[in-house]
Amino acid sequence: MATQQAVYVYETPVRLWHWLNAFSILVLAVTGYFIGSPLPTMPGEASEHFLMGYIRFAHFAAAYVFAIGFLARFYWSFVGNHHARQLFRLPIFHARFWKEALFELRWYFFLEKEPRKYAGHNPLAQVAMFLFLTLGSVFMIFTGFALYSEGQGEGSWFDTFFGWVIPLFGQSQDVHTWHHLGMWYILIFVMIHVYVAIREDIMSRQSLVSTMISGWRMFKDNRP
Repeated sequence: MATQQAVYVYETPVRLWHWLNAFSILVLAVTGYFIGSPLPTMPGEASEHFLMGYIRFAHFAAAYVFAIGFLARFYWSFVGNHHARQLFRLPIFHARFWKEALFELRWYFFLEKEPRKYAGHNPLAQVAMFLFLTLGSVFMIFTGFALYSEGQGEGSWFDTFFGWVIPLFGQSQDVHTWHHLGMWYILIFVMIHVYVAIREDIMSRQSLVSTMISGWRMFKDNRP
């Protein structure tokens, strides 16, 4: 007879941040693409068209949501439960952690027959989240606001906190290029993340997608 167990994993602030972050990444990616590759010039007086202006505004607004949400998520890693910390802290000095991460890699490549079950992120997911999402978000925030500081001008607080990034990379165009590559870095992770979440829901007898909606991870055992 099939049995089912439930563990409360993701608290409400974590779930809200997850979906808000996903939406802001979507807006940033679409608008950022058109900022890098603008639409053809529309006919008529320029004052009658403000399409690129709206696109840039949406990009900037989503950037604020993305950055503030990331700071809030970092804060919650200190006050939330154990699972809220996994996005920012890796037990890199524990041999068992890397052994289990290697097992998960073999599982994803269909080299293992039976999955291991974890209440929170599995070790490989923790590594991927930290490298792609955590570090990738920090990179995009700093390079993005560095570019934004150019429009705010010297002496602005944006210039004070982020202006130093531009000479660090060389020049403004270099930051644009790296910021654009950073977008693809995160988008590749998003595609893998969605695939793995759906795959685990189907193959590992534990919920992933619905867990980020309800907060509860369901473990199913269909074996007699």
